[in-house]
Amino acid sequence: MSFATDPVQSITKNVFSVSLEREVVVTILLPKDFGPSQAYPLILFNDGQDFEGLGLAQTLADLQSSREIDPVLIVGIHANDNRIYEYGVAAEADYAGRGNRAEATSRFVVQELIPHLNEAYNVVKERITYAGFSLGGLMAMDIVWNNPQIFSKAGIFSGALWWRKRALHDDYNDSDRIMHAQLRNAETKPDLKFWFQCGSLDEYDDRDGDGVIDSIQDTLECIAELERKGYAWNRDVFYKEIAFGEHNLKTWSEALPDFLRWVSQEN
Repeated sequence: MSFATDPVQSITKNVFSVSLEREVVVTILLPKDFGPSQAYPLILFNDGQDFEGLGLAQTLADLQSSREIDPVLIVGIHANDNRIYEYGVAAEADYAGRGNRAEATSRFVVQELIPHLNEAYNVVKERITYAGFSLGGLMAMDIVWNNPQIFSKAGIFSGALWWRKRALHDDYNDSDRIMHAQLRNAETKPDLKFWFQCGSLDEYDDRDGDGVIDSIQDTLECIAELERKGYAWNRDVFYKEIAFGEHNLKTWSEALPDFLRWVSQEN
């Protein structure tokens, strides 16, 4: 059901990043009846250039009009042609050198963008969520994991959790997956919650021939690493698998309402 009334206001602006040495475009979706004196939870998304294709503004308007979610501020960081280098895991590029600028992206988000948003808007600092799609999901997961003093939740849609330090043809082992190793080797258990999504047709690759596509296997095994840290399924970690879902905006837009409802839950 779509509500024609109460559309959200969308603002696009440039934020100069010292870390990335360029202007970064961000899209800001203001909540219904936005008031500068009211405090709002913040949801930060990577790949903000895809908001229109996701139908995010309409989904947000529908859920707010039906009172299914709290008023929330949503900000999307636009990627540019260097996306494959600026997104990844900050501590380590993959085997092909991709993600070698992820550390600069992390500094931009944590040291530049979040303070800017806190100053420009009245953000509920205890309720900041970071989410992303594909490689943007990996980037969001990495930044949230390493900055629990800022973020409370992470959303990973079809996350590029295959990100690895060794190519498949170069004696690859599952221990070469960079995010899995980071979780496994962490000395602490940050107070965080996680929401993962995959589609059963996210891809067709099945590197170990077990009948489970790699994207689902990598996601479930990432969740297993979190469980070994003490995070509980359906308390701290949530997983949505979409039958016949693909690696595209259409599937992710289908998953968005459940994700936004989950973010709206305070606990």
